[in-house]
Amino acid sequence: MSMTTRTDDTPVPVPYAADSHELIRVHGARENNLRNVTVEIPKRRLTVFTGVSGSGKSSLVFDTIAAESQRLINETYSAFVQGFMPTLARPDVDVLDGLTTAIIVDQQRMGADPRSTVGTATDANAMLRILFSRLGTPHIGSPKAFSFNVASISGAGAVTLERGGKQVKERREFSITGGMCPRCEGRGTVTDIDLTQLYDADKSLNEGALTIPGYKPGGWNHRLYTESGLYDPDKPVRTFTQAQLDDFLYREPTRMKIAGINMTYEGLVPRIQKSMLAKDREAMQPHIREFVDRAVTFTTCPDCAGTRLSEAARSSKIKGISIADACAMQISDLAVWVRELDEPSVAPLLASLRETLDSFVEIGLGYLSLDRPAGTLSGGEAQRTKMIRHLGSSLTDVTYVFDEPTAGLHPHDIRRMNDLLLRLRDKGNTVLVVEHKPEVIAIADHVVDLGPGAGTAGGTVCFEGTVAGLRAARTLTGRHLDDRAALKDTVRKPSGALEIRGATTHNLKGVDVDIPLGVLTVVTGVAGSGKSSLVRGSVPAGAGVVFVDQAPIRGSRRSNPATYTGLLEPVRKAFAKANGVKPALFSANSEGACPACNGAGVVYTDLAIMAGVATTCEECEGRRFDASVLEYRLGGRDISEVLAMTVEQAEEFFGSGAGRTPAAHRILRNLADVGLGYLTLGQPLTTLSGGERQRLKLATHMTDKGGIYVLDEPTTGLHLADVEQLLGLLDRLVDAGKSVIVIEHHQAVMAHADWIIDLGPGAGHDGGRIVFEGTPAELVAARSTITGEHLAEYVGR
Repeated sequence: MSMTTRTDDTPVPVPYAADSHELIRVHGARENNLRNVTVEIPKRRLTVFTGVSGSGKSSLVFDTIAAESQRLINETYSAFVQGFMPTLARPDVDVLDGLTTAIIVDQQRMGADPRSTVGTATDANAMLRILFSRLGTPHIGSPKAFSFNVASISGAGAVTLERGGKQVKERREFSITGGMCPRCEGRGTVTDIDLTQLYDADKSLNEGALTIPGYKPGGWNHRLYTESGLYDPDKPVRTFTQAQLDDFLYREPTRMKIAGINMTYEGLVPRIQKSMLAKDREAMQPHIREFVDRAVTFTTCPDCAGTRLSEAARSSKIKGISIADACAMQISDLAVWVRELDEPSVAPLLASLRETLDSFVEIGLGYLSLDRPAGTLSGGEAQRTKMIRHLGSSLTDVTYVFDEPTAGLHPHDIRRMNDLLLRLRDKGNTVLVVEHKPEVIAIADHVVDLGPGAGTAGGTVCFEGTVAGLRAARTLTGRHLDDRAALKDTVRKPSGALEIRGATTHNLKGVDVDIPLGVLTVVTGVAGSGKSSLVRGSVPAGAGVVFVDQAPIRGSRRSNPATYTGLLEPVRKAFAKANGVKPALFSANSEGACPACNGAGVVYTDLAIMAGVATTCEECEGRRFDASVLEYRLGGRDISEVLAMTVEQAEEFFGSGAGRTPAAHRILRNLADVGLGYLTLGQPLTTLSGGERQRLKLATHMTDKGGIYVLDEPTTGLHLADVEQLLGLLDRLVDAGKSVIVIEHHQAVMAHADWIIDLGPGAGHDGGRIVFEGTPAELVAARSTITGEHLAEYVGR
């Protein structure tokens, strides 16, 4: 800082111009539903963005501030490097000033690749592999020898070299020692295919013997076998000779001419394994997943016992522990073991590994193990795992952006998360948090409240200031900030019980429990205590049980609430019946699509390293349908006008009058019941927030025929005001004769329950036991568990 002088010769500090940039200024933001939003966010402070689900929080924080920061950073790289990076368009905003490097820690699930684990998704596995390659005895090779993603290969042959102006041939040999188990190829499980589910042996191929999805007669998958010439397609499969059956089921890939085209023929079993079993189960289309569940059994690999590693990798040990043993340990125990290692030759490696493992424990994930498949982590667990690499970072003046970091956390763990957020801020960073929990809002230095409603009713800043100012403001968030659900005066009586005996899934320790039926039961406990293991692993799936979990909704920009919920089917039929034409005409993905944009409504132009350009289709003006289709009407509206309606408008339209369609009206009523009345029917799923997607999924399952509903943290992504609506929905389900079992941390849901089952007392091997069963009032009175303490504090007892 430079100095100037007064007339009395006293030096006066003159601030540097750089010190004036203390704000992130956003002027005129219009991404998604934002309506010319203008905010000024203080740097090096903790700012919480709140508002009802769908009010525009993520649009402002992620799609505007964080997206522009990342785009500007990407532009600093060469055009060649940018070609390998995702192309980002500039957000629709007038002014974005004062940005710093943004590090985004969102709730996107980790890659669900079968070989991805907690260890591989962080740096822990890489460091362990180096450690064992240096200290393990017997020494078996480089770090690759301990990787279950690297296969052992060897080869030899002649190579041609240019030497002294002459070409010289030399024999060369090479070998790579990998740690992959050769039997399961590093997956830990082997598959056994039930051949009776692939084909009907009593039929011939031409009679439709193949029962695999996508192998219908006439299709290329079917013709590959009927026209191969290796066997008679008119003979029943049962009459094939052994050689013909081997060709049909197991033949190695062979180039041959089929139907006049050069193609690769492959036996049915390896073809199914490559096309279907190589994919993650959750990524499959529902009908494919149903077939795989029916036809394939996954069993632990007998050669590696599920460790994924070769025998050689498992044989090398440090103090009697192999890398497979280390990865199977609970991380908190592994941290203790690593701390006991004292070897100066690898001191920097040990220090870094200790720091990573201690971060797992500090962030509340010490109950995990490094061999836990990444795809099995909940959204909250995945987000906290991503946080680990940032906790020990020396970077300052960085903008950290968090999307509901308390998702999936018990009130006891939320305090620990708050401490971590404050630590990041105190290191000189700007911390932006999208959050609904009042415990997190309470620690904010600055609050931005968006609303007043959701969707088209939101997108404006209702309040900007301190937490005290928010409480005094009459916004929806301000009014509900101090809301507390009261304990029920009377609870419902159960109509029966679901008996669980000797449950041992994951960390459960032979749990015996009776889950009451006909009431609202809440299963709670700290993260990792065994809640999901008890309910998902012990409640029998099948007829009568409806599971609504946190698995993400998969859908492209062509998918919308109407297609996802099945609403479009009765709507298309109603249009077809009213106009005497085919239902397929009223699908933008089928015959009714605009020929110019193929039903997308926009025309995309790829500009390579630059952001692609999407322009509204001039032919259909963004309505997605062919002009001739829009001439057909139902109740005075064409199909594009119906898809532009909100759920509330459509519920009225299909409930009575010329547009009356009972099947559509039932689905729309469910959408309104879960608080999605403001969504438009044709809104792309890619624009929905996490809370909206969770409720959309709940609405689709409300039509399922089942007596028991199992909900996994339905309050995720819900505003304080929406939780009250959710409680009303749960009550309606129970009053309709359903049994509702909810895995939940939210105290409002606990207080509203008829029965509580609390697991603990801790996480991982410190949990897995029932520590309380009874009514919420009894839990509060006893205060015998961590949950009891927090619930008592919540209800003011």
